[in-house]
Amino acid sequence: MQENLEKTMNIVIILAGGTGTRVGAEAPKQFLKVCGKTIIERTLDVFEQHPSIDEIAIVINRHHQTEMEAIVLNGGYKKVQKIITGGKERHDSSWAAVKTYENYPQANLLIHDAVRPMINIQTINEVIGALEKYNAVTVAIFATDTIYQVEHNLIQQIPDRKQLMQAQTPQAFKQHILQKAYQSAFENKDFTATDDCGVVAQYLPDESIFVVAGTENNLKITHKEDIFLLERLMQNNIAP
Repeated sequence: MQENLEKTMNIVIILAGGTGTRVGAEAPKQFLKVCGKTIIERTLDVFEQHPSIDEIAIVINRHHQTEMEAIVLNGGYKKVQKIITGGKERHDSSWAAVKTYENYPQANLLIHDAVRPMINIQTINEVIGALEKYNAVTVAIFATDTIYQVEHNLIQQIPDRKQLMQAQTPQAFKQHILQKAYQSAFENKDFTATDDCGVVAQYLPDESIFVVAGTENNLKITHKEDIFLLERLMQNNIAP
């Protein structure tokens, strides 16, 4: 019975360790309030209410752990089972979560940015569905602007925009696949990564990564202007 439960368990990892310096606020951006609720609460709401999500873990900077615990308690987030101390870099935080669930190798880990509160139910459903066939799945939208490859402020190449997509989250994996990729990555002393799919793509090149179509509304709060856009979406009742 335990083995069957393990194969179907959907665990969301919320990465909330960022400092949010580009927003220009005193508090980390995930703790900023938009229309009466913090951004991370809005993100948690989506996954807490999703019937296919079994468990949520939050990866947080140790300096904000008490604040996060209070939000979980006061918000009644019953699916949040773990609050994990994050690392210096994003990949350190992902690795901390992957290690936490090493006893669940067949579990689906959906890794999501805390500051993407407009993720919608349909996208989550498609990600979970894709994990029935693939071991690695990401969400992305096609690039709308021309992208330059630049070196020393000089354009070196202009890739075909039709083949370029902008990564979003959640990025999802069978736990054992992501653990294997990170273990291989850490053998390289020069290892760096900006997202988890990059780790799988580089260190498990034979592993296919399926792309689920994202939405423009699934924006990542990075700059002050993004806060205003999120407020407008909320005020217009555009639900995730």
